[in-house]
Order: sequence, then C-alpha cells, then structure tokens
Amino acid sequence: MSMTTAQTEEDFSKAHNKAFFNEIQHFLSPEEARLLSLNDVKQLIKPKNETYIGMQTIAVDKVVGSEGRYNDFDNRFFPKNTHLRNRWQHVDEAAINSVVLPPIKVYELAGLYFVRDGNHRVSVAKARGTEFIDAEVVSLQSEVVLKRPNNLKDVIRQIINYEKRSFYAETGFGDITDYWCLDFSTTGSYDVIYNHILTHKYYLNLHKTEEVSMEEAITSWFESVYYPLAVTIQKKKLMKHFKKQTVSDLYVWIVRYWDDLKSKFGDENVSMDKAVTDFYNMNKIPLLRKLKNKTIGFILRKKIQQN
Repeated sequence: MSMTTAQTEEDFSKAHNKAFFNEIQHFLSPEEARLLSLNDVKQLIKPKNETYIGMQTIAVDKVVGSEGRYNDFDNRFFPKNTHLRNRWQHVDEAAINSVVLPPIKVYELAGLYFVRDGNHRVSVAKARGTEFIDAEVVSLQSEVVLKRPNNLKDVIRQIINYEKRSFYAETGFGDITDYWCLDFSTTGSYDVIYNHILTHKYYLNLHKTEEVSMEEAITSWFESVYYPLAVTIQKKKLMKHFKKQTVSDLYVWIVRYWDDLKSKFGDENVSMDKAVTDFYNMNKIPLLRKLKNKTIGFILRKKIQQN
C-alpha cells in the first residue's frame, strides 16, 4: 500500500466518522444533520428565473446543498455511506498530488450554492479545509438572500424572518396595531394573514358606503378576529401542547379548521370555543409516542444505510 493510498483511506475514515457522530448527536432531530436538498429550498423560496453565469471561483463554505446527492452526505458534506469510499479517495488522491480536476457545477440560490455535479470534490475540499473551488454557475433568481444555514430548519427561519420584515414594511402592521409578535414557524403564513385581512376588508365594505381603508381593515381584523382568538388560545393553555409553534400558527390552523367545521355543520352550529377545543383534542400527541416514533425512525434509517 502506497503512502498516498494510506493517507486517502485515513482521510475518508475521518470524514465518514465525523458524519456518523454528527448523526448520533442529532439522534432526536435527524433532519438537522441532513444536507440541504436543492428542491426543498426551491419549494420554500420559489425562484423566478434561471440565468447562466458561467465560470467562477466560489467559496467552499457557501456550498451548502446538493441537487441529487443530499442523502449521501451530511450537512457538513462529510460522506455518510461507505459506498462513497472509492470515488472519494480518488478525488482526495488528486488533491494530495495537486492534480487539477474539472470545475464543479452548481446552482446559486439566495447567495448559496447547491451542487449539480461534483459532490465528492466538494466533500473532499471541505474535509481538507480548502477555501475556494472553481465552479460553473447557474443562478436561480430570488429576492431572498440567506446566510450560511446549518440545516433546512435554519433556512426556514431565515425565510420567515424575511417574510415578516416584508409584511410589516408593506402593510405598516406594527405601526397600526403596535403588535410586533405576529410570528410563525412556517413559510408563506404572512401571505395567509394578508389574505385574511383582505377578506375581512371585503366584508366590512359590504356594510359601508365608502371604501374601508387598509389601515381600518387591519385594525378591525386585529381587534375583532385575531386578538380574541389569540386570547382564547392562551386561556386554554394550548401553547404548552404545541411548543414548537406560535400563537399565530395556531390562529391560522384553528381558523382553517373552524372554516371546515362551519362548512360542514353551518355557521350557527359551531362556536369558536368548540373549534379550539376540538382542534386541540384532534392534534394532541403524547410525548412518549413522539419519542418512540423518532427511535424507530432512526433504527430504520441505519438498517437501510447498512444494506
């Protein structure tokens, strides 16, 4: 065995072990150790156009995901599976011997890069601490700019923050209501709220001779729709059973559920309190069952990887 071969085997083993221990550390939340899928991020951001940029030298640190190999590497691009060994070691050997490899191919989205071709080269580059890599870039146009995320949850958090800033800036919601805690745990929710306000504005106008302003509609919706339901959610202590959600999340879910009930049984037969109680009973999942499901899921994933 040559010294180079021994070195590449050691390099792969170290990288593979890092991926393994990363997965162990995220035993209860395996999604946090998962490499970003381009498709998952595209579904969240919904880029508008695709533009060919061409050859660039990009920062390896900004390569955060993959188009098709996101199951083979962890969120730090360390190899999760041993079947990657041969290809990975060949790329590592080229790096050791200063052999110039073809540029990788990437999509740029929100200021970050997702590998189209060259996942092993990126993995080796990250393992060796390489700062820059040549890449052929195709840009997916988006107004959102993301800082380097650790996982999909981090991407979602950043997008939600962007949506909140946009909603508050475009509607003046905070200045009108003096309520700055309209927070969500899922993307797209501010569009839902905006549509709720527009619907509320429509019904207000049915009883007015003059057009209701957006400011009046926001004030009325907040005081007569959102806030009373938020108070009910707090009084019934629903939040202790939905610790990963916000009051505004529950508002959206309960209103949707309430609308479903009213369409089935008629408006006069379903009170808001009943909708809140039924919603809670329908969605409550015991903690032990959640833990059991996570444990079973982890064991199944390991068996699949071993096979």
